[in-house]
Amino acid sequence: MAVTGLTAFAGVMMIFGGIMAIFQGIAGIAKDDIFVVTRDYAYTFNLTSWGWIHLTLGVLVALAGVALFTGAMWARITGIALASLAMLANFMWLPYYPLWSVVLIAVDAFVIWALCVGTKSDTQSTA
Repeated sequence: MAVTGLTAFAGVMMIFGGIMAIFQGIAGIAKDDIFVVTRDYAYTFNLTSWGWIHLTLGVLVALAGVALFTGAMWARITGIALASLAMLANFMWLPYYPLWSVVLIAVDAFVIWALCVGTKSDTQSTA
C-alpha cells in the first residue's frame, strides 16, 4: 500500500524527532552535569533517569516512524501514541533544555496533526 504525503511527512519527522531524542538521552546519560537543574521542579528526576527515558522513547519513535512507511493503520495509531508520550516527556524536560524541548514539542505536534488528518485516499482504502 502506498503512503500519502502527510503520512510520509509524519514518518520522516518521527525519524528525525526520534534521532534527536536519542541524542538528548545520550547527553543526559553521559554528561548530566552540563544541564542546569532547577530547584523545586515538580517533575524532578535524576538527569540520568531522564536520559534513559528520552533514549528509550527516541528509539521507539524512530522505529514507529519507519513503520509508518508500510501504510498500516497500527503504525499510525502507534505513531500518535508515541508522539504524544514524547511530547509529554519534552514538556517535562523544559526547565533543563528549553529550546531543544520546544523544537521537539513542535515536531511531535506536527506528527500528531499529520497522522490524524484523513485524506481521500485514506478513507477510500479503508471503506
